[in-house]
Amino acid sequence: QLIELVQGDITKQTVDAIVNAANSALAGGGGVDGAIHKAGGPAIMEECMRIRAQRGGCPAGYAIITNAGKLNAKYVIHAVGPIWRGGEANEAETLAAAYKNSLLLAVQYECDSIAFPSISTGAYGYPAKLAAPIAIKAINEFTEQYQRPSQIRLVCFDYGTFNSYLTAMTSPD
Repeated sequence: QLIELVQGDITKQTVDAIVNAANSALAGGGGVDGAIHKAGGPAIMEECMRIRAQRGGCPAGYAIITNAGKLNAKYVIHAVGPIWRGGEANEAETLAAAYKNSLLLAVQYECDSIAFPSISTGAYGYPAKLAAPIAIKAINEFTEQYQRPSQIRLVCFDYGTFNSYLTAMTSPD
């Protein structure tokens, strides 16, 4: 497995699946969520609305998959991370589950490449320096078990988040 760390815009990635840091209502929003819906066009939201009508949204720690609209990907995986409440409300377990459930959908839909944002570290307030090691560990545990997807890209919008992930990737547990 190749785990690649880049600073940039997730909507510009060319991969089989782009992960969206979604809200449980699948209703679009700001940050990564807003950028993905804006760049991908209305087809993504239309599918989210159909799923919401069928299932009533997506709980934290889980993910759903839709088309990618106009993005340079086959799918968008909408992962719902935890809202940061100080670390005593199972945030770490929920965050790890959001990454693993996203990867499981990628494998089920035969995606060889996937791009992740830093889930929960924007509007949901999860400190990036705490979220990064959880994300890296969850991805490593998943890929050790499944050996796929073969390319995983972590796309950090700003330098501070990028630096948190770089530290997590280069320092021993």
